[in-house]
Amino acid sequence: MSDAILEMRNITKNFPGVKVLKDVTLTVARGEIHAICGENGAGKSTLMKVLSGVYPHGSFEGEILFDGEPQRFSAIKDSERAGIVIIHQELALVPALSVAENIFLGNEATKRGLIDWNEANARAMELMERVGLHENPTTPVGQLGVGKQQLIEIAKALTKDVKLLILDEPTAALNDTDSEHLLGLLRDLRDQGITCIIISHKLGEIVDIADSTTIIRDGATIETIDMHGPDATQERIIRGMVGRSLDSRFPDRTPDIGEEIFRVEHWTVWHPTQLGRVIVDDASMSVRAGEIVGIAGLMGAGRTEFMMSVFGRSYGRDATGEVYLHGKKISTRTVKEAIANKIAYVSEDRKQYGLNLIADIKTNVSSSALNKLSTASIFVNSNEEIRIAEQFRKDLNIKSPTVAQVVGNLSGGNQQKVVLSKWLYTDPEVLILDEPTRGIDVGAKYEIYEIIGALAAAGKAVIVISSELPELLGLCDRIYALAYGRITGQLPRAEASQEKLMSLMTIESSSQKEAAA
Repeated sequence: MSDAILEMRNITKNFPGVKVLKDVTLTVARGEIHAICGENGAGKSTLMKVLSGVYPHGSFEGEILFDGEPQRFSAIKDSERAGIVIIHQELALVPALSVAENIFLGNEATKRGLIDWNEANARAMELMERVGLHENPTTPVGQLGVGKQQLIEIAKALTKDVKLLILDEPTAALNDTDSEHLLGLLRDLRDQGITCIIISHKLGEIVDIADSTTIIRDGATIETIDMHGPDATQERIIRGMVGRSLDSRFPDRTPDIGEEIFRVEHWTVWHPTQLGRVIVDDASMSVRAGEIVGIAGLMGAGRTEFMMSVFGRSYGRDATGEVYLHGKKISTRTVKEAIANKIAYVSEDRKQYGLNLIADIKTNVSSSALNKLSTASIFVNSNEEIRIAEQFRKDLNIKSPTVAQVVGNLSGGNQQKVVLSKWLYTDPEVLILDEPTRGIDVGAKYEIYEIIGALAAAGKAVIVISSELPELLGLCDRIYALAYGRITGQLPRAEASQEKLMSLMTIESSSQKEAAA
């Protein structure tokens, strides 16, 4: 193995009342891909913020050696000057600016005091070619998908003479194709001598790409695994992360399916701005009491758009079709009507649509049903609000000492439990869960699966949208497949497989075939 490019020794970091990192030690070899794994809240991101100068020298104990020299980073610019660049899960791009403008933002090429756009665009093209991005450098970033935006962030990092590239959950929001491309790029960068640290909850990717994996649990280093060894398996990583074996990734469950609760018929939705473009085309589906129904589809198939449009017309234009609850036609034209009809929707983007990150747990939990806490329709009963939030904190095992904790300071898994609490407080009969375990570690996933199973056991009708086919196969009683906005089939659990679902998810309609011809 090559020499160490990075050593972090006995790193300890405290927040008020909480020791987040406890004597963490990390050694990264030059020219390797080094994975860091751990449950949400284990301290992974905090450790990387210590390394990159987000938490400056003096705010933590321990020492950092980079390229054999002790480092005392006071800010991100100091670590970048040394050759350390971090790409956070929430991408730091400006949607209205072009690809080239984003790549060189703060580092613009100038000539006689003015930005040389010809030079910037030409250099941007070279960097885009290096990362495999084939776009016009003048294209606004907001018009590109998340996968391409990730590549722009990496191209931006390459302008800074990067020696160590850190990526925090780089594939969390990507489809399989974009993920494969990104992982292939990381291999290429490694071959070019750039060391990479990747934080990820996708253990299959870790086993596939990492040279070494360090496991952190409860703020402490557990072990570093040589991923080229014979026992470098997902099971070993899980055991290190959660402190025990998970014999099954999904809880045992015996479905008790009753009468139909929810049905959507002939649902069609048009794109909100592109006239004539149909996003969901004549889709019909149903869910019974105690049943977990999955919706599978490739990126762009219309999964999220379908359910968002049903839930109070939260997406699209001119939606048509019928919605039934217990066989009775209902109106869901507004979110208020949908909630009044006992429908709840947990968004795939909890930070943007699901939570108020600067508010505390109790405020978030009560936000969807304040009428249940108000007196004379004006004042909120604060004592009852605290009592309800405390009950959810205990029932869903939200890891926080108090419901006064700011939600933005919680781990991803605990934030997801707060979102679930918020919607469960509305007492729904139909619960729509869009990517319920995105960006959540394997231990927290199991807890979320247990909650979903308990909801079904209580007689709720549960709909799960997921881009992870193993998740749908392990969790759902029945799975619908979407392709190009149309439902192409459904499979009961006993007949479903990844191959059958993928076949249904790639069926082209006659109009698509004609367009291709």
